[in-house]
Amino acid sequence: MRRSFRFWIFDFGFVPGPYGWAMHLNQCLHYENGRNGAAIIRRYLYFSLGVAILAAVWLGPLPQLARQAFFAHMLMHMGVVAVAAPLLALAIAGGRFDLARRAPRLFAPIQASVVELVVVWAWHSPGLHHAARHDTAMLILEQGTFFIAGVFVWLSAFGGDFLSRGSRSAAGILALLLTAMHMTLLGALLALSPRPLYAHMEGYSELTAIDDQHLGGAIMLLIGGLSYLVGGLWLTGRLLHDPLLTPPERA
Repeated sequence: MRRSFRFWIFDFGFVPGPYGWAMHLNQCLHYENGRNGAAIIRRYLYFSLGVAILAAVWLGPLPQLARQAFFAHMLMHMGVVAVAAPLLALAIAGGRFDLARRAPRLFAPIQASVVELVVVWAWHSPGLHHAARHDTAMLILEQGTFFIAGVFVWLSAFGGDFLSRGSRSAAGILALLLTAMHMTLLGALLALSPRPLYAHMEGYSELTAIDDQHLGGAIMLLIGGLSYLVGGLWLTGRLLHDPLLTPPERA
């Protein structure tokens, strides 16, 4: 019997139930002693919002709709990498589960950005895109790699040991701006192309195939480009205004 995307993600246990999320969140947020209440609340908020976005993307109508509508695929993609991933990265950055602290060389911001570039462009090649639209296993693989690559980039930029946070923030700025550029480039290619780039696209409802593609490209331009640009600007502000992250001037 053919299983739905929702079955594999939720019913089969790939996404833990509410109790599992609560226990994981408790461990994430209360590991470090002495953390002030405002920081704990922010982490709860970031984590809860990130999980809520993933639930809306993966357990709602979008996976089924994405089989016919390109714009639905793009809403899933942007929801995962440009909305949920940064929220979850902010929730765990600097904490027990911050892998950038444990493996700082692996979680180098620039190389993380290059990895995401390869992942995103590969899944938007005609062959892989077609497979992910018509095969549940490929859709799960696509969404899983989007999620991993997205968290990889954002955690590489936001996380890491505090003593190296200044240099990591500077590299993170470049990585997020590079990601914003390639997202913008792909979005523009999809939004401005005079013909459909995917032969399997037939349009959706009253949208023709080219209109559907243009709408998907516009979604990537708006959500993807803006999210990474805002992330880079936020890191810039933190680097400039936090005296602990700014190298002291030499006498």
